[in-house]
Amino acid sequence: MTTESNVLNPHTWVAQYADYLYLYAIVRINDEDTAKDLVQETFLAALERADRFEGKSTERTWLTAILKNKIIDVYRKKSSGLAIASANKAAQQQDEFFEEDNGHWKAEYAPQPIAAMDEQDPLLKKEFNNILQLCLTKLPELWKSVFTMKHMDDAATEIICTELRVTQANFWVIIHRAKINLRACLQKNWN
Repeated sequence: MTTESNVLNPHTWVAQYADYLYLYAIVRINDEDTAKDLVQETFLAALERADRFEGKSTERTWLTAILKNKIIDVYRKKSSGLAIASANKAAQQQDEFFEEDNGHWKAEYAPQPIAAMDEQDPLLKKEFNNILQLCLTKLPELWKSVFTMKHMDDAATEIICTELRVTQANFWVIIHRAKINLRACLQKNWN
């Protein structure tokens, strides 16, 4: 017996899922053209793999999983090669946050409370998300990829390390540095 959850209907994908998939991609990639391309690539890949759809999930979940893999490919491409030099430069700049002799925060960089946000106010939430996206763009690509996969996609550490080809020790250093830089950027732009 065929159930509604395991029947593909590619003719409705664009109307039903394009906006959702685009928003999913744009939050993680922060590049409109790339997000649009990824959604198109997702639809094409799904058409090519339609025979592999087992019906264990909904079409939307299946398409989102394909899109996630495409986003990870983008992260991997952006975070290789030259990104290492920019990560090293950002790590050196980050040293400015701490006292050299004792490792404590310098007064001007010490964490300050970030302005509270009313969760029910959609305008404030949108403004905060825009600032967060701006702050994410200032991170080296590898840091942004690791942070996004960990804190937006809730991916397991092991998966992130495997997909982005980083060691667990490097992963934790990257997460720490990304959080410090994001906090500084949010303190500067959100209070």
